[in-house]
Amino acid sequence: MTRKGALIGCGFFAENQLHAWRDIEGVDIVAICDRDPERLKICSEKFGISRTYTDAEEMLADGGFEFVDIATTPPSHRPLVERAAAAGLHVICQKPIAETMQDARAMVEAVNAAGKVMMVHENFRWQSAVQAALAVVRSGEIGEPFFCRFSFRSGYDVFSGQPYLAEGERFIIEDLGIHILDIARAFVGDVDLMSASTRRINPNIKGEDVATMMLQHSGGATSIVDCSYATKRQVDAFPQTAIEIDGTKGSLRLDVGYRLTVETQSAVATDVAPPVLPWAEKPWHNIQESVQTIQQHFVDCLNAGTLPETSGANNLKTFALVEAAYQSAATGRSIKLSDI
Repeated sequence: MTRKGALIGCGFFAENQLHAWRDIEGVDIVAICDRDPERLKICSEKFGISRTYTDAEEMLADGGFEFVDIATTPPSHRPLVERAAAAGLHVICQKPIAETMQDARAMVEAVNAAGKVMMVHENFRWQSAVQAALAVVRSGEIGEPFFCRFSFRSGYDVFSGQPYLAEGERFIIEDLGIHILDIARAFVGDVDLMSASTRRINPNIKGEDVATMMLQHSGGATSIVDCSYATKRQVDAFPQTAIEIDGTKGSLRLDVGYRLTVETQSAVATDVAPPVLPWAEKPWHNIQESVQTIQQHFVDCLNAGTLPETSGANNLKTFALVEAAYQSAATGRSIKLSDI
């Protein structure tokens, strides 16, 4: 059985998704859409996709596929997801899911009402190094986590490939922090209370490029999520997430350089460096691999009739953390997630 899909948005990151779809068995992307004819032409020729559209409604009306991968920016997400749901399609939507919680909830409700599956492309938790660390924690080897730190600190120029990131009033929490917050949820579950502070170091951007967040998790653990695009290092850590977990039976560290150390009765270190896929390139290779992994997960869930880990409903909880972080930073108060 071959599952046919379409992709909307042929920008900076979408080529990774098209590469991944091409390598996943049983999937055929039969149509692509972008408002920019030049980007559309490039992707059409590079991936051999002859059905091209500059109008998403026209593509959805023509049909001939069962899912749509929406790789556009947040302002377009709600109308595109709702139109896809109305067309009876399964949906993958790029993060952040929406501009507001109201929009995000409406999108999830629309897909649910259509009886279809929605997954948010929250790929960082699917990086193989993160998955290796997550497997240790879920196995119970280090006991119950009570303190965690999830850290992404870099000076990498993300604006050269995505210049729009410099123009928004929100930056690092919404674009990157959402990934790290989702990783925190994957490790230690949902959150009751959020405290956050932010700062802008780079004078050439509008939003914040440094953020520190403290999370009180429902199960009792405390985690620190810290993000920076203003960190100067001789060897830049981009795009790796460092992780520390203290549990009741031991501890775990995922260090920059993809070294995973588990300490219980003794310390055992493992190299968990991701492979470089044939179409990938360093230092993006760990993200590019995770794109293929999460898209494979989506297909596996469709085949099994199960919900993806980062389903629309699940991702509402991650997006709520973003909203709570901005509220906390603006007011100087801790924010209850039940109030979001």
